[in-house]
Amino acid sequence: MKRGDYLWAIALLIWIIILTVPASRTVFMTATEAHPYAGGFIKFAILATMGDLLGIRILQGEWSIPKGLVYRAVIWGIIGLMITLVFVVYMGGVVAAQASGKLPFQGSILAQAFFGSAIMNVTFGPMMMAFHRFTDMFIDAKHEKKGKITLRELIAENDWNSLVEFSWLKTCPFFWIPAHTLVFLLPGEYRVLVSAFLSIALGALLAIAKKQKPLEVEAAA
Repeated sequence: MKRGDYLWAIALLIWIIILTVPASRTVFMTATEAHPYAGGFIKFAILATMGDLLGIRILQGEWSIPKGLVYRAVIWGIIGLMITLVFVVYMGGVVAAQASGKLPFQGSILAQAFFGSAIMNVTFGPMMMAFHRFTDMFIDAKHEKKGKITLRELIAENDWNSLVEFSWLKTCPFFWIPAHTLVFLLPGEYRVLVSAFLSIALGALLAIAKKQKPLEVEAAA
C-alpha cells in the first residue's frame, strides 16, 4: 500500500467515527438538519471528491491530484445542493401522486422509495450527469488552453457514447435506481449523507469502466 492509500483510508475513517460515535453524530446531524443546504454542499464536496480521487487511483495505479481540484469539489457541492432539494421534491411528489391515484400502492414505504428513485433517475439523473460531465470538461479545458471556451466546443468534444451508454443506460437503472431505493427507505436526515457516500462507489465504478474500455477495443481489433 502507498502513503496515499493510508491518507485516503484515514479520511474515510474520520467520517465513520463522526457518524458512529453518538456524541459527534448528534452534533453533526443537528447541524445539517438546521442548515440542510450547507450540509448537502459539504457532504458532497468532500465525499464525492474522495470518490473522484479513488477513481484516479484505480485508473492510474497511483494517487494523483487532478487540476482544478477545488473547482471540482465546488461542483460536487452544488450537486449536493440540488440533491438536498430534489430528494424532498421527488419523494413528496410520489406521495401526492399515490394519494391522487396516479401511482399505485399508496401507503407502501417500499413502493414510495422505488417510485421516487426510478422517476428521479430517469429525469433529474441524466441531466445531473450531463451537468457534471460538462463542468469537468470545462475545468480540464481551462487548464489545458487559454482563451474562451465555448459550449459548442465542449459538445463537440464530449464522448456521447460513454455518457449515454454507460452513465445513462447502465448506471441509472442498474446502480442508482436500486441504490436510491435503499436510500429512500432510510430516515430523511440520513438520505443525502448516504447518497454522498454512494458517490465514492460510483467513482470506483467509473474508473473500472474506463480501465476496461481499452481492453475491449484491443479485443475487438
